[in-house]
Amino acid sequence: METKAVRLYGKSDLRLEEFELPEIKDDEILATVVSDSICMSSYKAAIQGGDHKRVPENIAEHPTIIGHEFCGDIVKVGAKWADKFKPGQKYSIQPAMNYKGSPYAPGYSYEYIGGDATYIVIPQEVMETNCLIPYEGKSYFKASLAEPVSCIIGGYHENFHTKYDNHTHLMGIKEGGACAILAGVGPMGLGAIDYGIHGDRKPSLLVVTDIDKDRLARAASILTVEDAKANGVELVYVNTAEHEDPVAYIKSLNGGKGFDDVFVYAPVAPLVEQGDALLGDGGCLNFFAGPTKQDFSAKLNFYDVHYAFHRITGTSGGNTDDMREALKLAGEGRINPAIMISHVGGLDSVIDTTLNLPNIKGAKKLVYTQISMPMTAIADFAELGKDNKFFADLAEICAKNNGIWSDEAEEYVLTNAPKI
Repeated sequence: METKAVRLYGKSDLRLEEFELPEIKDDEILATVVSDSICMSSYKAAIQGGDHKRVPENIAEHPTIIGHEFCGDIVKVGAKWADKFKPGQKYSIQPAMNYKGSPYAPGYSYEYIGGDATYIVIPQEVMETNCLIPYEGKSYFKASLAEPVSCIIGGYHENFHTKYDNHTHLMGIKEGGACAILAGVGPMGLGAIDYGIHGDRKPSLLVVTDIDKDRLARAASILTVEDAKANGVELVYVNTAEHEDPVAYIKSLNGGKGFDDVFVYAPVAPLVEQGDALLGDGGCLNFFAGPTKQDFSAKLNFYDVHYAFHRITGTSGGNTDDMREALKLAGEGRINPAIMISHVGGLDSVIDTTLNLPNIKGAKKLVYTQISMPMTAIADFAELGKDNKFFADLAEICAKNNGIWSDEAEEYVLTNAPKI
């Protein structure tokens, strides 16, 4: 089977190539990829190359396919898995397999599996770790976004508080407590707000901060204060650039008290320190954002760790249960992963988008791997549509949905965009 894929050969060395996949073994599965969303982790892997902990050192000779937030259709199933998976099934993959303790993962470490490809071979370890997840939804993009949403869910589950009389760790955010998400209106932050409002365990107060007024305004128009209130959550957006003492102001929203749970969604030392200063007694700080610098550090108040029982944790990806929860909540319509998407493109847009990801404004960049299309902001569809019927139609479809991607938009692109 011939495939087209974006492969990593070294630091910032990505190539879109066409090559032959090997015949699958009895313990492997052949599949298409239809959608992949580009993660900042892919950017980090691309610029670090073999220095990245999940990327093999020999990629110059054995390049790996990038992309780990993907969904597609199963084409052929090896005999070992024929009783569990069938051709024609949609699937999603949890890349954080932790197979025999290895950090290796699809989209980082393998020659024949990754999200930025037309066809892939799924190796046996994905199935052995139960990380190949059948998906019954209509649209592919929601399953692609299940992986980043699972990371968000994993963060919420990872937070913990302590029952002082017996030292029991109570897992998850404090139900009915005060929660803050710092730098929280990027793509992952939007998902975190959505889950905080619509998940099973909710805070009573959710404060979301950023310094970008346009991104704050977009977040407030999509995840509204009114909807949060209807779900029992007081939601407050704060532009910390407008306050001389952001910590004091944010605490004033909680009656002057510290917060039970604080998530830091950007790897910025002053932001980590701000999160630390916001914690109340027994509060938990979750450093969610992954830094590129291995010596990244920030000051923490260890007096409060000792006397105010502050807890520090962090997460790097969700697990399979988190991903199943993400698929379930999206399937039930309780969360809407589409709010995370700001740009859409084809397989031929992956290299430039990945290598320039930090410089491209907006939220998630969604790739349809079977088509050719420049990476395009949804907000630009209408302007481009003045001279292009394809974008004019997409603009009309998205306008009906408050500028948000949808099942209808996906179906239109897959039907009408030129094939790669």
